[in-house]
Amino acid sequence: MNNYSPIRAGIVGFRGYSGAEMVRILSRHPRAEPVLLEHLEKEERPRPVGHPGPPRVPFAPEAVRSEGLAAVFLATPADVSMQLAPALLASGAKVIDLSGAFRLGTAENFERWYHEPHTQPGLLKQAAYGLPEFCRGRIAEAQLIANPGCYPTAANLALKPLIDADVIEREAGIVCDAKSGVSGAGRKPTLKTSFCEVTGNFSTYAILEHRHVPEILRTSGIGESELSFTAQLIPIHRGILETIYFRAKNVSSSGVLFDIYHARYAAEPFVRLYEPGNVPDIRSISDTNFCDIGFQYDAPSRRAVIVAAIDNLGKGAAGQAVQNMNLALGFEETAGLL
Repeated sequence: MNNYSPIRAGIVGFRGYSGAEMVRILSRHPRAEPVLLEHLEKEERPRPVGHPGPPRVPFAPEAVRSEGLAAVFLATPADVSMQLAPALLASGAKVIDLSGAFRLGTAENFERWYHEPHTQPGLLKQAAYGLPEFCRGRIAEAQLIANPGCYPTAANLALKPLIDADVIEREAGIVCDAKSGVSGAGRKPTLKTSFCEVTGNFSTYAILEHRHVPEILRTSGIGESELSFTAQLIPIHRGILETIYFRAKNVSSSGVLFDIYHARYAAEPFVRLYEPGNVPDIRSISDTNFCDIGFQYDAPSRRAVIVAAIDNLGKGAAGQAVQNMNLALGFEETAGLL
């Protein structure tokens, strides 16, 4: 039997898809329990009688102290996260932000890609980028954690080990063809994400200006001119599959690429590798916090195709946010996620 009491973790934006996924994960977490912070009054689905779910309290910085919240998740748009983060940090809670508000390092970078002013530039240097496989040390010490975007999570896990090993012919270009389920667009209804527009359809969006591109560039260390990234919407609820194309250099066989990945990820609990010639699909990672990576390599032509799959609500959002909370609070990294 455990001899400790669970900590309490607040969730702002719990009605959205990522926030609701966070409630689900934290409700089964062995070291934490969710508290729903009511930021905006909205109509919602009715609750069954006798099953009210996690406690709900009005959002206020004082509530963080009075409720004894060790961490607060912001599953909110970037402008709302910028508005709420300073007071939450002042209250002493660890803040894990799921928006893009604190991911890009500088206000100028944010303003270029998000097309809005950054209202808290002083917090950007303080924020730790929350990709545990590459930023674990800083996450563990951070008060503010910027949870990565879903597309960059898969892209960086697939690309960074190969970039670091200098086996990609970068001047030949890297193409990332990324497909996502509709929940990645959030719960707010739009024409493009309505049922009649999505079902039986397949569409691209934000061509050459997707706001997740700078996260890939910044984390993997590649130039904007070296990457072509296209996001595409597919008619499923959840899941991301990215197909990444490049020409390799100094790679004699597929075994070389596999050894690079294996050396980097053998000890990582949430990255799973496939044998050369085998690749994952979306079903393999649905409702998990895993990133699955497989590839095919043709040595004579030096053509490589990497396939990376994640659940956009799991490793792409709420699952990774809980992984970051575990690190920041000194819990087992896999707690509540396996």
